[in-house]
Amino acid sequence: MTLIVSKRALRATMLARRQRLGEEERRAAADGLLRSFRLERPIELPAVISGFWPIKDEIDIRPLMSGMFEEGCQVALPVVQGRGQRLLFRAWRPGDALEAGVFGTLQPSARCESVQPDALLVPLLACDSEGWRLGYGGGFYDRTLEDLRKRRQVTAIGVGFDLQLVPEVPHGADDQRLDWLLTDRRACAFV
Repeated sequence: MTLIVSKRALRATMLARRQRLGEEERRAAADGLLRSFRLERPIELPAVISGFWPIKDEIDIRPLMSGMFEEGCQVALPVVQGRGQRLLFRAWRPGDALEAGVFGTLQPSARCESVQPDALLVPLLACDSEGWRLGYGGGFYDRTLEDLRKRRQVTAIGVGFDLQLVPEVPHGADDQRLDWLLTDRRACAFV
């Protein structure tokens, strides 16, 4: 089976798994995510961290982003600049108005300051015990992490439901590994 076909099959499986979660499970997971972060504290609070506005059936990290902001961290949200390009990050504060982006995303307006994150909360469909992540297939986070890591140290924290941890994620030369996984039940580092 080719890499593309195996990724496509795992993507379909993981989307279906995530869609089966009910509202109560989703609310509990958002609370669990914040608890995991506060108890395990996977990283020292960075000066600037990029989060993401949840789309589709992603775990709701908005309480986590608000908590980090309240602890003094500058929070940013990603902006898709175009196919094949890396992400841009704009400053965000709880309560800020957002505008529609591509792929159903919401993002800060162009009037907001562009920033460079020290750490990124990265959405995922699946993650394995070695830190390989499966996303939606656009490669935006992989390109962005590769570019940022060439210039300085950044920490990539995959964020999702605990049920998104799988035995193996197919990966290729263009894929970037995560440094940490943060779920509603755990925070673990990848060596």
